[in-house]
Amino acid sequence: MCGIIGFCGNEEAVPILLEGLEKLEYRGYDSAGVAVLSDEGTLKIRKCKGRIASLREKIGSESPITGTVGIGHTRWATHGEPNDVNAHPQAGMSGRIVVVHNGIIENYRELREFLERRGYKFQSETDTEVVAQLMEYYYMGRGELMDAVYSMLDRIKGSYALGILCSDFPGQIIAARKDAPLLIGYGEGSNYIASDVTALLSHTRTVSYLEDEEVAVLSKDSVTVYDSGRLQVEKELHTVEWDVSAAEKGGYSHFMIKEIMEQPEAIRKTVSPRLRDGRIYFEELAEDADLIKNCSSIYIVGCGSAYHVGVVGKYMLEKALRIPVEVCLASEFRYSDPIVGPDSLVIVISQSGETLDTMAAMREAKKLGAKTLAIVNVIGSSIAREADHVIYTWAGPEIAVATTKAYSTQLVLLSMLTVYFQHQLGKISEDDYGAYIAALTDLPDKMNEILDNIGNIQKTASKYFNLDSMFFIGRNIDYALGLEGSLKLKEISYIHSESYAAGELKHGTISLMEPGVLVVAIATCKSVMDKTFSNMVEATSRGADAVVLTTEESAKTFEDSVRAILAVPETHDLLQANLNIVPLQLFAYYVALNRGCDIDKPRNLAKSVTVE
Repeated sequence: MCGIIGFCGNEEAVPILLEGLEKLEYRGYDSAGVAVLSDEGTLKIRKCKGRIASLREKIGSESPITGTVGIGHTRWATHGEPNDVNAHPQAGMSGRIVVVHNGIIENYRELREFLERRGYKFQSETDTEVVAQLMEYYYMGRGELMDAVYSMLDRIKGSYALGILCSDFPGQIIAARKDAPLLIGYGEGSNYIASDVTALLSHTRTVSYLEDEEVAVLSKDSVTVYDSGRLQVEKELHTVEWDVSAAEKGGYSHFMIKEIMEQPEAIRKTVSPRLRDGRIYFEELAEDADLIKNCSSIYIVGCGSAYHVGVVGKYMLEKALRIPVEVCLASEFRYSDPIVGPDSLVIVISQSGETLDTMAAMREAKKLGAKTLAIVNVIGSSIAREADHVIYTWAGPEIAVATTKAYSTQLVLLSMLTVYFQHQLGKISEDDYGAYIAALTDLPDKMNEILDNIGNIQKTASKYFNLDSMFFIGRNIDYALGLEGSLKLKEISYIHSESYAAGELKHGTISLMEPGVLVVAIATCKSVMDKTFSNMVEATSRGADAVVLTTEESAKTFEDSVRAILAVPETHDLLQANLNIVPLQLFAYYVALNRGCDIDKPRNLAKSVTVE
């Protein structure tokens, strides 16, 4: 959830580190810092609470720090409150070892007590300082840096991505990872480490991905990688195809609104390469034609928005395939003693491909013999590498913490998988298949219709931005979509919001309906539209206001009963959710904008959740 950047080269490190941290700020942003190692072996640290701008100001106002090797970090607090002392980098007691860290050291208390008994004094509340002190303990006792690294790694338990400097080795950075992302960038006379490729795009597009328990030693001219047994490993080099401009705002006020507007193009990039001669073709699944034919149950596993995609997917897959589908929160999957085996397909969904709970759930599924299929955005991510099959969304970099285009591309891929599997099982007619493909091809244009006419959404948001509580209701896929609409609102506006299956209102929650409460009714499923209408009226008759999201064809039904109608074009049942989510994203965005919230960096949240 934190961001790491490291640089070895011929240029001054500080500007490169600060630029990289700004690109990584979305991963964590309650404090930041840099450590720079001079050619003479002098280590200097600058760090502070707050955003990167605060760090820049601090560096500019204090004595200069110079050097061509350095590491930087932007933090999302896990151990210890956000303050200057708990910010990274963290140093050992003698100041020889400096560390930046992403992840959680689960046995840090035990190790801290071990070190304190040996006279080590701690300055911070962080688990990261334990790493620096422990490594220094081994280094001072043995005098061999790599022995100290491996001894430290043998003792710590948990997840980590580490960048390490030692003042006795002024030309190098040591990097290590386990269950937290870390990659290496290769330049001309320079090399880098980073937790996300966006930090490196302006310097290099050639990268390799560290695997669990690998250790890398970087200098400006070389990169050497070792496995847990200290044997040298040859890394495969990858070229990053993302356009640098995709990680910039491009004239928009926020990354979130830019990424909402990019959704039609993101859908095209996800869909187009997988359509051949009027058929859906997943090259990634071509070698396992019996993947679904031998499957008696499907599990969909994810966290947050990815979990919400799974709830929509359950409705789609069960109706189309008549195979039972269970949607599981990744953080609960391992602890629920799941009934999965060789005849189960476990679909794991993660934007980053590094979500720790999701990764652990996938590993548990594989251990139980299930086949695993990952839907991720980041090429070469841990989940992508470990899954039996991986389907990339190709949504491009998503910088805003609140996901939009990643959600939409995950959603359309699940829809395509539904029809792909349906066809393999012989459960779809040629006419129905053709109708779906036609609707899929038209989907980006219909999304653009919504994005070209957002005035009504802006107006509606301006009426309700000052409320304290909102409820989203719907039935079937509309209910599943409400989960995401509610999450978007609470993530970026900090308004209390909940989502319910519409029929559940009367089972307790209706007691909260009163003036000053808004109910957003999602009513696009024709088979249950009348019932959703009735549930909405139950709320408004008790004083709540109502806004309805429905299709343009059904808008007249609600004209006399609600304060505002958010109308979307009608499309195929399996694709309607992709259109419906756009007004909900925009509504959340403009509510937050009216409230003056920090939309791209909402409080307490981080983009990539790599801790349990």
